[in-house]
Amino acid sequence: MACMKLGSKTDAFQRQGRAWFCTTGLPSDIVVEVGEMSFHLHKFPLLSRSGVVERLIAESSDEEEDGSFIKLPDIPGGAKTFELVAKFCYGVKLELTPSNVVYLRCAAEHLEMTEDYGEGNLISQTEIFLNQVVLRNWKDSLKALQTCDDILSHAEELQITKRCIESLAVKANTDPNLFGWPIMEHGGPMQSPGGSVLWNGISTGARPKKSSSDWWYEDVSNLSLALYKRLISAMESRGVKQEIIAGSLTFYAKKYLPGLNRRKGTTESSSRLAPAPLAEEDQKLLLEEINRLLTMQKGLVSTKFLFGLLRTAMILRADPTCISNLERRIGLQLDQATLEDLLMPNFSYSMETLYNVDCVQRILEHFLAVDQVTGGASPCSVDDGRLMGSPSLTPITMVAKLIDGYLAEVAPDVNLKLPKFQSLAAAVPEYARPLDDGLYRSIDIYLKSHPWLAESDKEQLCRLMDCQKLSLEACTHAAQNERLPLRVIVQVLFFEQLQLRTSIAGCFLVSDNLDGSRQLRSGLVGSTEGGGGGWATAVRENQVLKVGMDSMRMRVSELEKECSNMRQEIEKLGRVKGSSTWEGVSKKFGFKIRSQMCSAQEGSVSNQNNGGGSGGGDGKVEKPKDKHRKHKKVLSSEG
Repeated sequence: MACMKLGSKTDAFQRQGRAWFCTTGLPSDIVVEVGEMSFHLHKFPLLSRSGVVERLIAESSDEEEDGSFIKLPDIPGGAKTFELVAKFCYGVKLELTPSNVVYLRCAAEHLEMTEDYGEGNLISQTEIFLNQVVLRNWKDSLKALQTCDDILSHAEELQITKRCIESLAVKANTDPNLFGWPIMEHGGPMQSPGGSVLWNGISTGARPKKSSSDWWYEDVSNLSLALYKRLISAMESRGVKQEIIAGSLTFYAKKYLPGLNRRKGTTESSSRLAPAPLAEEDQKLLLEEINRLLTMQKGLVSTKFLFGLLRTAMILRADPTCISNLERRIGLQLDQATLEDLLMPNFSYSMETLYNVDCVQRILEHFLAVDQVTGGASPCSVDDGRLMGSPSLTPITMVAKLIDGYLAEVAPDVNLKLPKFQSLAAAVPEYARPLDDGLYRSIDIYLKSHPWLAESDKEQLCRLMDCQKLSLEACTHAAQNERLPLRVIVQVLFFEQLQLRTSIAGCFLVSDNLDGSRQLRSGLVGSTEGGGGGWATAVRENQVLKVGMDSMRMRVSELEKECSNMRQEIEKLGRVKGSSTWEGVSKKFGFKIRSQMCSAQEGSVSNQNNGGGSGGGDGKVEKPKDKHRKHKKVLSSEG
């Protein structure tokens, strides 16, 4: 820490209890009372330096024979500062430092210690030290600014606070390693931001502790909130980047808001001395100020930090506007959140649900509103019932997956009402989910945790998912899920068959092309000598493909058997409850058409199996119409 020495005489002051005595050999002729301390001094050294003391001595009445008595109740810095002022008046050795220069400068102004009362008076000495030493150094400027808190009104009047803030703002926007920090013009000792001395521009070994843009975060976090706010505003006006400002705000908030550090490791928390905890009201004011100082821009701070602010704001019962702004900030970058972030406990008095589902709903709405404005919400073209890939769908697809995971976590809550669950699930656009497996999982968990739901409510809940967008694994699970309504199970089986048949048709097409290429290849191999390694690889690949096709045929056969068994069960139910039941279900779901498709497919699969050479007779395949004609001829001949 820089210092400036004043005076040359040895210290002649002694303290006895609450009184100071000057031991110069002469009896004191004046008593100065400052607060609870009394100073027994001499008139001439004081009135020769201070205009205020001169007037007070002149106005004082000589009630006591020993001397005069005056009071200085409003002197900045109190008795400790007046002790240094008295030493200066007596010419005793003292040091000006960044810790006391602001007090002495304000006290000198209060006592009118100008050049009219002696050359090199205290006002001029403190101004020289401030301008030429303190304000040229980061650490010293910061220390001087901290001392302004105690005498803020006096420091504001003399523009000391403003000068310190401007000095820090300029230095924060400058590379500390540029040309050796800082540059001194008057040959004084140059120092680095960490306080190390530079001699003739050459470092004595100490470099700034941090050379990155965040090297000043911890230093300014020691300021009070009022001074910190002014410093941040000055940095913004000086052109400091918003990312750097946001980083400082994050550091400051984490230091004074304990709720943000609950998940911090013990090693990190114990490595830095934690400040004294703030009262809840002060924490709430700090959080609201941090929210106001943060710019509404995506990616300035981490989503986890924003969720931490939101949770703390709810605990402290912060202003509703502050909570709403935090939700909007999170909505801007919801695609960067994690499932752990979304699981915020419900801090309301009602305690309807374990987690705050309403808050997540509002955050999702903010995200969707921004997504529509930016054009990311426009659905892409659809090919065969599936969305084609698009970079603009990446954030909203990530959010859809996140919300599906959140729904699965909150679904076991028995207090979660069906409308609230449906509202959150339906808020995600259909095009945002390439597959509905996650949504199906959350619906299944909800049905398991709410077994008392009526059949109509279950069907209404299952309408949220699209059976065509379920994977084969999800379809297999759904087909055996007793918690799902029967109508949904039938739909799942039907669409699973369609998917498998579409895949088999594609495989048949590939097989035909491979057979043609195999014939061409055999002709080429017969006419070409050597070079048969590539063809052997193709043959192995074809064999693997045929095995996959056989397994797929077996899967189709199993599904058709399941569908047939289900039709028989429904028909049995129809015979008990009424003959029109199956017809009504068939008309509603199109079972007549599907049964024809199933029969046609069974015939085609069996014909293909018979024509494959395994017990196919002469290898001819009879069409269904030919069989019908033969059956008619047999009946006519018998008649």
